[in-house]
Amino acid sequence: MITDDCEISINGDRTLRLVGRTGDGKSATGNSILGTKAFKSMHCSSCVTTACQLHTTQLQDGNILNVIDTPGLFDFSCGPDFVVKELVKCFNLAKDGIHAVLLVLSVRTRFSREEHASVQCLLNLFESKISDYMIVEALKQCGNRQVLFDNKTHDPLKKADQLRNLLLHVNLVVEKNGGKPYTTYLFKELKVKLSLRGMRHLEAELAKERVARLEAEKSAEAALMNLENKRRLMRDIYRYRQRPMVADKLQERKLESSAGMCRIL
Repeated sequence: MITDDCEISINGDRTLRLVGRTGDGKSATGNSILGTKAFKSMHCSSCVTTACQLHTTQLQDGNILNVIDTPGLFDFSCGPDFVVKELVKCFNLAKDGIHAVLLVLSVRTRFSREEHASVQCLLNLFESKISDYMIVEALKQCGNRQVLFDNKTHDPLKKADQLRNLLLHVNLVVEKNGGKPYTTYLFKELKVKLSLRGMRHLEAELAKERVARLEAEKSAEAALMNLENKRRLMRDIYRYRQRPMVADKLQERKLESSAGMCRIL
């Protein structure tokens, strides 16, 4: 629970979603908002958050503030499909929808092409509607809504002031959207896209299985033909070797027959 002397109000429960590039401080920003080290954060460019996580705090006015941390955009070490599914999964965590999307950018680096691609990736995934719910630094699509967070400060007054500034922007975002959060209804088309992608993936896997089965059947058929040819060859060899023995027996019988006839005479 946030218990600073400065009063903070958000006019109702809110759910915030953190997005951004790997290593730009999403988890640290989430901890600053919550006032506690709820999310694992490390000072390195490697991705710490590999799955969607939700942590909650209660403000002085009794309202609940939910913060969802998501995997870093373009951290595809687990595969792009995994990252997309994790981004989708956050909607299951936000049952009442998302009131604001916080695109976290680091002030230590310039707004790079990769970060621009991160923004474009969000717009492509969620359509341009997502920009109506986004709070981001130096981005015209979001009406220049920006909040500077010092995640290293230990000054409680500074922490409270920057949180108050953030929640002020959150309230403005909520008002701009008529109090309606970003919900799964707005996410419908993305689910369809994921379903189509899953179907294409399944079709590809089935096609691979069909090819593998046909190859296995051909191999089995070739092995049977080879075995039959070997059996036929063995029979021919056996018959060929039996011919001299049969001829010798016939000759012996002829000789015995001839000898018997002589004795009778």
